[in-house]
Amino acid sequence: MARRKNVKKLTPKMLRSMIVQERRKLRETSDPIAAGVEDIEKVSAAEVDADKQADTLEKDIDHLKVLKIQEAKLRKKLREVSSRRRNTQKRIKRKL
Repeated sequence: MARRKNVKKLTPKMLRSMIVQERRKLRETSDPIAAGVEDIEKVSAAEVDADKQADTLEKDIDHLKVLKIQEAKLRKKLREVSSRRRNTQKRIKRKL
């Protein structure tokens, strides 16, 4: 592989400055006053009825259950594949 000539090494000073810049960006976007909102009470939040929120929570729980079942199936398949791989490796070692 060819080496890149324009690659800069990341020094601790550069890393600190990058972190400070990112921290500043996060503060500006997360702080409503810094974002230009004069009165926080005038900010409108999306309000959701309790029954709609319960439905979304129920859907998330159902989705977790499905993912858990899928994970169990994949783990079983992984165990089978790992077992076959170990057996094949043993067979190769015996033949050598």
